[in-house]
Amino acid sequence: MAITKEITRLEKSNVRMNVTVPNDVVRSEYEKMLKDYTRDLQLPGFRKGKVPSEVLERKFGESLRKEALGRIIEYSLKEIFEDDNLNRYEKPMAYSTPELEGEPNLDFEQDLQYSVTYDVFPEVKINQWKDISVEYPYAELDNEVINKELEEIRERNAIVMDRDDDAASQTGDVVTIDYEVYDDKDTAYQGVDLNRRNFTFTLGSNSSTLDIDNSITGLKKGESNVFYKKFDDDHENKDIAGRTCKIKITLNELKEKKLPDLDDELAQDVDEKYRTLEDLKNNIKNRLEKDLEIRLKSVKINELLKKIMETSPVVIPESLIEAELESRMRSLAQYYRMDSDMIKKVMASDPEFSVKQNERRETAIKSLHSRMIMETLMDEQNIQVTDEDMEKEYERIAKDVLSLNEKDPVDELTAENIKNKIDELKNDFKEEDVFYMKETIKEQRMRETLLAENKFIPGNKENYLAFMSENS
Repeated sequence: MAITKEITRLEKSNVRMNVTVPNDVVRSEYEKMLKDYTRDLQLPGFRKGKVPSEVLERKFGESLRKEALGRIIEYSLKEIFEDDNLNRYEKPMAYSTPELEGEPNLDFEQDLQYSVTYDVFPEVKINQWKDISVEYPYAELDNEVINKELEEIRERNAIVMDRDDDAASQTGDVVTIDYEVYDDKDTAYQGVDLNRRNFTFTLGSNSSTLDIDNSITGLKKGESNVFYKKFDDDHENKDIAGRTCKIKITLNELKEKKLPDLDDELAQDVDEKYRTLEDLKNNIKNRLEKDLEIRLKSVKINELLKKIMETSPVVIPESLIEAELESRMRSLAQYYRMDSDMIKKVMASDPEFSVKQNERRETAIKSLHSRMIMETLMDEQNIQVTDEDMEKEYERIAKDVLSLNEKDPVDELTAENIKNKIDELKNDFKEEDVFYMKETIKEQRMRETLLAENKFIPGNKENYLAFMSENS
């Protein structure tokens, strides 16, 4: 008699599973546990491995029964959840641990019966996913954006030189200053934002939260300026918010940037593969157009999913929402190079913490809703990934990795190097990496299907840079 189960759906994508473990399985698992103990345990008066099971049961009966119950429940759940015939609406989600209901009775004369509850993948009923008209925001690449990229290249290739000792600082100069901010008792504040030595930045870039660039302009090397400044009530530094403070600035070093001419020589300095400035411009244009194409596809899909979500409600398990919020918190902490607890403390100090926390929660729920619609569509369309698909993906990843080689990415992209990198990836990739690759291929194919099966209408035209930033 095999282990049997009965699954009942509850509210909020939660299920209860009633499990029956046959009496012979219960006895077999209990006796197996006793054998392990009699083989390894040593008690006074008995040699190691020679303790009779009757003695163990008499001495540790209650503890043995509790341990046996735990082992049998764990064993039976493992067997049930590893069954390939169990669908995702019956298996617990990765973030949901089955919770035991009540205290099951371990009786060696009867079958063991117990119940667990856990969260499952929500049932998603998609009413319509194709033949939908979707309006989407868009942007177009123009010369202004290309010229901005060229100016940034000039900045990166600029030569910084000392200015004459009698030269007055002006916007665009690279300055190094000391500054101190004083309270109403003429005592200098401490802290990097209010008291700093040898702070270097480009004049006019407003790199300091004190907004003191104008107070430096016109100073010569070695000169100081003392002045008073009234700070806004909502200034990010609470020590000086709403206060009028004395500030002392001393200009230690004064340098100027010599920008290279925008010509063929600059293009060759950037990379020897460019022979002319026009080659560099074309490369920038092609890259930005490719970035825009990717972004536009993403925006179209996002707007389409919003439409599908309106007619396809989903009840998302609380465990999944909490896991998503925690994952976003870890990503934020990693971005700011802080630990999660510190990020939480900083966020909790915000007067509008509760409002923003609700907003973060709503954003997480929408993201999960969108993701579940995509996963359900992929499942319903039965998208398959072939060995050929996997080989193409390995090749794409290998080329991307080799292209990041700072020494000489062009020479790296040889057939032999690509093959060696593919072999290396296959050797290094774990089971979860391969699974992720397959899911990526399936999702990309589903996205292409969505783009082909629906009508997308250009809506508001936005600034290229703002569009790319908002939708990144």
